[in-house]
Amino acid sequence: MKKIFLTIPLFLFLIVAVAQTQDESAIKQIFDEALTKGKSYQWLEYLSTKVGSRLSGSPGAAAGVEFTRHEMENYADTVWLQPVMVPHWVRGQKEIGRVVNSKKVGTVEMNVCALGGSVGTGPSGISGNIVEVKDFDELKQMGEKNIKGKIVFFNRPMDATKISTFAAYGGAVNQRGSGASEAAKYGAIGVVVRSMGLNLEDYPHTGGLRYAPNIPQIPAIAIATRHAETLSKLLKADATLQFYFETHCVTLADAPSFNVIGEIKGSEYSDEIIVVGGHLDSWDLAQGAHDDGAGCVQAMDVLYLYKILGIKPKRTIRAVMFMNEENGLRGGIEYAKQADLKKEKHIAAIESDRGGFTPRGFSMSADDAVKNKIKSWKPLLEPYGLTDFNQEGGGADIGPLAPQGVPMIGFLPDSQRYFDYHHTPEDTFDKVSKRELELGTASMAALVYLIDTYGLK
Repeated sequence: MKKIFLTIPLFLFLIVAVAQTQDESAIKQIFDEALTKGKSYQWLEYLSTKVGSRLSGSPGAAAGVEFTRHEMENYADTVWLQPVMVPHWVRGQKEIGRVVNSKKVGTVEMNVCALGGSVGTGPSGISGNIVEVKDFDELKQMGEKNIKGKIVFFNRPMDATKISTFAAYGGAVNQRGSGASEAAKYGAIGVVVRSMGLNLEDYPHTGGLRYAPNIPQIPAIAIATRHAETLSKLLKADATLQFYFETHCVTLADAPSFNVIGEIKGSEYSDEIIVVGGHLDSWDLAQGAHDDGAGCVQAMDVLYLYKILGIKPKRTIRAVMFMNEENGLRGGIEYAKQADLKKEKHIAAIESDRGGFTPRGFSMSADDAVKNKIKSWKPLLEPYGLTDFNQEGGGADIGPLAPQGVPMIGFLPDSQRYFDYHHTPEDTFDKVSKRELELGTASMAALVYLIDTYGLK
């Protein structure tokens, strides 16, 4: 009988080829199962339509905690609630906004909403002449003599020429976040901010603001983009017109809440933790389906897929529903604090917080060795549309883990429609595609599988 001798390089080649075939098979199983037996869409329907909006401190947020805890108890090895105190801002009755005393058109109703965290005007509202600016430099140039006693209208659109809608958002959002305090420096009595959306729409986008210390806190509202265009035209025709708005929001004492955590224990390296998560809270105007119900149910479904496929992970896989990303990041901060106190070893953190759209890849904030290792798996992931691995970033909730040296990974779906719904009454369950959502779940589970199998070092 003739003996066959394999050279060492050929032997290693065969080992690599067998491993790649096994990985291809495992990833296909993950996608097949997610697209036929996954629960993300079913869970999202309940979270969106039965629980609804989940602003921190609200009854909806508490119901979201209970629902996700209950569901994960059906399949995770361990589920627990991590206490966290969160801001409790209440919008109150519907806002009013209108142009008044216009020589051209008289009174014109405008669609507006209070920005999250804003002080209210009270029942008497505020009114005054309105001054339009594009940015903080223009505000500074106008100075106190032109601003004091007036309402400032920030009207800088998101840049439609940017292909990345998140880049366009980043280039405009400072007027929402800091506009009230910047205007108050010069004596403004209130601010109106163009909504953060690329399209001309009739509905406003809310979102958080941050008051700077030692500066008067003045009321702030967002105005629908189409109405911002109208207001700008009316101002050009009549600079003396006045604007009236009325809001009834109030900030109450911090409220108790929870991060919801479920995990499957690792069989070999149980002390090494791979986190996958989204934020459970949402703004109060809608159901929070894309932002971020989608990310939560995808993270939950990663654990569920492991269970129904009978995959025994080497490392501990943990799903976290973070509380209070929208107006405080308290959940992410508390999670990182507790991880540090317990000396937990997180080898990766993955967040889904860009909606339930078609998967495109993953962003990363990590050292080059980690990035290169993840990019080496691209041939395994490309057949499923995951081709973009070059963007920086992770996620807001997992960000507080970064000082502990944890690689940050962000799930990257197509972003072109995200800001049509972001922080608006339109962010509802019917805007989510079942297939796109499930493809996102499978994409995250596939990456978790590869990290669990090979590590990142």
